[in-house]
Amino acid sequence: MEPLKEARNRVEGSSSSNNSNGRTSGGGRRSPTNCLIKPPVKKKTIPIDLKLRAVERARFAHQVAEKRRLIKQYKMERERQQKLEEEEEIKRLRKELIPKAQLMPYFDRPFVPRRSEKQPTVPREPKFCIPRHKTIKCCRCHAMT
Repeated sequence: MEPLKEARNRVEGSSSSNNSNGRTSGGGRRSPTNCLIKPPVKKKTIPIDLKLRAVERARFAHQVAEKRRLIKQYKMERERQQKLEEEEEIKRLRKELIPKAQLMPYFDRPFVPRRSEKQPTVPREPKFCIPRHKTIKCCRCHAMT
């Protein structure tokens, strides 16, 4: 990490040394000392064992197939339960909603309607003119004008 900081300091120091016209020394070109030096990357060596990979892949494929089978079974069970619930609901509604006769009105008491307490509605005249923005535009109408 220390070489990286030193290189950064060198780059910052060299960029601050400007000529009189505001350009960096060297005509704006970068020299190898001006670039940041990165540490070398270590490569990770992974042993490739194809037989082990094949076994792991087969195990994973089996797990995925098992999971899909369980999901399918769960969906089928849920649909079956929903169907049973709907059938029971229909049976219950058929029992409750038996048509029953209406009670006969009492004719021994005369019915006297009461006057409404609401204000009567005020009639309005219809508007036969259609605003321009709501008119239907077609090719024939424009061709005729």
